[in-house]
Amino acid sequence: MIFDIFLIVLGVAVFGFSHSYFASLKFKRLLVKKIGKKIAFYRFFYNVFSTIEFFAILYLVPKINYKIYDLSYPYDVIIYFIQTIAFFALIWTGLSFNWREFVGINQIIRYYNGTYEIEELDEKPEFRVSGPFKYIRHPSYLFSIIFLGARPVMDVTYFTLFVAGSLYFIIGAYFEEKKLLEIYGEIYARYKKEVPFMIPRIKLLFNKKIN
Repeated sequence: MIFDIFLIVLGVAVFGFSHSYFASLKFKRLLVKKIGKKIAFYRFFYNVFSTIEFFAILYLVPKINYKIYDLSYPYDVIIYFIQTIAFFALIWTGLSFNWREFVGINQIIRYYNGTYEIEELDEKPEFRVSGPFKYIRHPSYLFSIIFLGARPVMDVTYFTLFVAGSLYFIIGAYFEEKKLLEIYGEIYARYKKEVPFMIPRIKLLFNKKIN
């Protein structure tokens, strides 16, 4: 069982490293030197590759069906309620994104319209603070951790994936912030000082504007 757990953690680590490295400014700048403005297609293919890699790792990791716990009524209902709240919180977070830009569609349209700027790399920088981003810097990671962890039945495989994945969210957020600081500079540094990482402060539950 220990070796199987190691393989699960290794799988998450492989995904986390590749996902973060291929999203880094360093890699994108190297890619620009090779393909120029065709970097406009990168975001779309990066998302496709990441999705395939994610499900491939889920399929390949060992399955340890030993149950850690199995909650009965009413505790299972409480857990499902928490999971439902986290799900709608993720939707709330998603409403703050420009999804066409996030997926990579806008970049391809700009490329064919002749309006794509190579300095964008694979995404047009746009700093907006709305929705849950007013209260924490990484709501998508926080709500994902809550959603994935709120399960009434937990086996060893899922628990290992959950713990390793949660660690990746936290570590990945750290490296993501370094990239955001490089892109947005002082405005993100100020936002970072005023808004907490993942746990909201009570005073930020009031509508505080970030300029």
